[in-house]
Amino acid sequence: MDKGLKESIKKFMEKRGGCATGFAPVERFLEAPEKHHPSKICKDAKTVIVFGIPIPRGILLSPDYDLYGIHRSYHTLYRQLDEIGIALCNFIESEGPYAAMAVPSYAPMIFHGAEPWGLLSLKHAAVNAGLGAFGKSGQVYHPEYGSLLRLAAVVTSAEIPGDEIIEDDPCPKGCNACREKCPAGAFTESGDFKKMTCLPYSVKHAIYPLALKGAEALKYIERVVNTAGHDYWLACDQCLKVCPNNRRIRKQT
Repeated sequence: MDKGLKESIKKFMEKRGGCATGFAPVERFLEAPEKHHPSKICKDAKTVIVFGIPIPRGILLSPDYDLYGIHRSYHTLYRQLDEIGIALCNFIESEGPYAAMAVPSYAPMIFHGAEPWGLLSLKHAAVNAGLGAFGKSGQVYHPEYGSLLRLAAVVTSAEIPGDEIIEDDPCPKGCNACREKCPAGAFTESGDFKKMTCLPYSVKHAIYPLALKGAEALKYIERVVNTAGHDYWLACDQCLKVCPNNRRIRKQT
């Protein structure tokens, strides 16, 4: 167990935007689908390092241009996080006889039918790494940043101590704001979040209607989304705006 490497990684991440960072041993991923288990990403995987950068809270307060701000901030952070992931892999491999592979913040994704999956579920990885807990909206809530973090990860053969998992429910008692305000109706009567109801409503791209017409074209959905579909438009941010966890004042350092 390399505790020294963990501290070195924390310092490395502090110099790159102050990323929120957590560590999870692969034993915490027993319930991950086989094709999306860390062992399928990195040979001799021992640890998943998850990190995130928040979008500015002020975007959600914009009177007219919140969706414009979210569009650009999401896609800027995706690229920034991917660059940090590659740099972190190279740093880990320079520290010893380790292998490391970056998990993309967004694309490329793997499609199961019409449903997109990341190489690794970054939300579940974040929970396993102690960065947050699932809320009623299906999003992961960090104690300080709420659901505003964009996430990425690195899987490595280095054995690094894990962080403590957050067990507390992040949602304020009795709060159902995300369910009540969801214009897509992406919640069942029992309150379960339906990803494939939310996605077609909230994620838009000009190329999709042209490139994915008909059953034959849908065979290429993975290729289209992973090449031409990076800069999607987000057409809804209601769950972000109404959540009290996203309105908390951040700690002053």
